[in-house]
Amino acid sequence: MRAVVPVLTVVAVIVAIWYAAAVWLNAPWARDMAARQDRELGAAELVVDTWSQDKPKLPAPHQVVTELWETTVEKSVTSKRSLVYHAWVTLSATLAGFGLGTALGFALAVGIVYIRVMDMSVMPWVIASQTIPILAIAPMIIVVLNAVGVSGLLPKAVISMYLSFFPVVVGMVKGLRSPSAMQLDQMRTWNATSAQEFVKLRLPSSMPYLFASLKIAMAASLVGAIVGELPTGAVAGLGARLLAGSYYGQTIQIWSALFMAAAVAAAMVGLIGVLQRVTLRRMGLDR
Repeated sequence: MRAVVPVLTVVAVIVAIWYAAAVWLNAPWARDMAARQDRELGAAELVVDTWSQDKPKLPAPHQVVTELWETTVEKSVTSKRSLVYHAWVTLSATLAGFGLGTALGFALAVGIVYIRVMDMSVMPWVIASQTIPILAIAPMIIVVLNAVGVSGLLPKAVISMYLSFFPVVVGMVKGLRSPSAMQLDQMRTWNATSAQEFVKLRLPSSMPYLFASLKIAMAASLVGAIVGELPTGAVAGLGARLLAGSYYGQTIQIWSALFMAAAVAAAMVGLIGVLQRVTLRRMGLDR
């Protein structure tokens, strides 16, 4: 209970600020419509109007919740109006990009730790790669892949991979280098080979760093999948919902898609957290 009360307090404050902001941002439209109808709006009427507009600048929390309910619970998951359907389209690209990014990041990290040339040459380029805005490079990736006949899921997965491999590289390099000099000397005293040193010492030591990186990589991968849907004019996926809402001024639809994306990210990061606790406990590293 002591842990729940502070969280609920923060949520309540955020919701209150959100409702107040909805009144502030939507009030000009409500007053304008009232003036055109030659009528006066009282304070209570103004609040009710700003919380019930069809295309508000900022939808009220209950409007977003209602939209989420209608597009998840009340719609078949196979319907193209279902947020569950669109979330799955985005999640499939997210998981593909996450898998590719994790594999690439792990391979680069091992090379950087064991090959000095890679440490001096590849690592700076890995860091520099993240200075390029993803919104600038995403259309280029899609155009190039489409030119060679690759379309659909893979271009979005490549964009997700581009964002997700970086935290894995950085985390794994830090983790693989975390054993102390005394531990490494002890492995040499036992005449351990490089492979044995990696499997028995470096890899287990890197597990906490790996899982922390995977959580960041998963969230970044989801962002990449959504961004990958924007330049293609996609008709399915959370990015497509954001585009459609932007085109037609459906701010409630935009906010519901954003909350669905946040829920998907939270679920995936939570799943990684469960795998982390199970893995570290079995390895005797969970404290």
